[in-house]
Amino acid sequence: MPRIPLLHSAFSFLTAFVLASAVAVAQAPIKKDIRFCAGGDVSLGTNLDTAWARGRGVRALPDPRELLAPLTPLLADANVILLNVEGAIGSGRAPRKCARRSTLCFALRQQPSVAAALRHVNDSASVVGNIANNHAHDAGEAGLFETQRLLAQAGVLATGADTLATPVPIADGDTIAFLGFSPWSVQGVTDLDAVTRSVARAAERYGRVIVTMHIGAEGATARHTPDRIEHFAGENRGNSVAFARAAVAAGASLVIGSGPHVLRAIEWNGHSLIAHSLGNLVTYGPFNHSGVNDHGAVLCANLAGDGSVHDAVLRSTVQSAPGYVQADSANLGAHDVAELSKQDFPATGAEISATGEIKPRP
Repeated sequence: MPRIPLLHSAFSFLTAFVLASAVAVAQAPIKKDIRFCAGGDVSLGTNLDTAWARGRGVRALPDPRELLAPLTPLLADANVILLNVEGAIGSGRAPRKCARRSTLCFALRQQPSVAAALRHVNDSASVVGNIANNHAHDAGEAGLFETQRLLAQAGVLATGADTLATPVPIADGDTIAFLGFSPWSVQGVTDLDAVTRSVARAAERYGRVIVTMHIGAEGATARHTPDRIEHFAGENRGNSVAFARAAVAAGASLVIGSGPHVLRAIEWNGHSLIAHSLGNLVTYGPFNHSGVNDHGAVLCANLAGDGSVHDAVLRSTVQSAPGYVQADSANLGAHDVAELSKQDFPATGAEISATGEIKPRP
């Protein structure tokens, strides 16, 4: 007779356990595919020095919405958008960054209205602004805080200010995370052990992680991606290949590069995608707008629930001085990246069609 209550208790416990497990599964967010798009450097004029525009018949500080408008069709299918915010955002006095007569220094601070313009590049998508770069501090530490405040006020999520991942809510309780790294940020690009820890921590918490790296040398001579530490202006600018592979090994689904101001190769690492540089997207002002410096691209891809990347495409853009962007029907950017991917990464480099589809090399 005593066995009946014991069996009943065991059965009740098992039933409760099964029901609790079913509820937990039912409450777990369903990770759906999301459409992600990223562009390279965005700098919509600088109010720290407008002398460059004198005598050229152009506005030093045009409406930022006008500068970004041509990108809206290229980003229309995105659920989440990443842009590299190249320069502080704000107004008023700021400490001097560049020495007089310097030829390698540029101080970039965009007008306050830029924050809202970035947010409205696609009203139905989440917009993430990367501030892990060498120009986010151009108006000093106070200017960096003001940049973050204005972006947050406009509804743009900033990443790259600290070591914490930036969570981006998707839908139904699902979240993806962003991490930004640069030689000038709290999260540097040279300590690969620290990179691994940060990415792994974010992957464990959020599952899907997208990493940005502002890295490498600059200019038309920096189109190739060497597997070594690069230097520019006397600075250690990191090793793009080593950094990206460490980030992927730690759990990153996509690694998006900026910094060289030119397009670089794209490679696959398993089901993850690495774009070593998306070049200049919209850089209005005292910049080089000639040759390959004018070729840019928007990279879009589907990020699956398991973190794999598929249906990736490169949408070419081109700029005309002093920084007006438009879609490039000749697809020069895609052609550049196709050649560089084949040359720099014969085994892992992406195969990119004439119309920009990004596939693994057969």
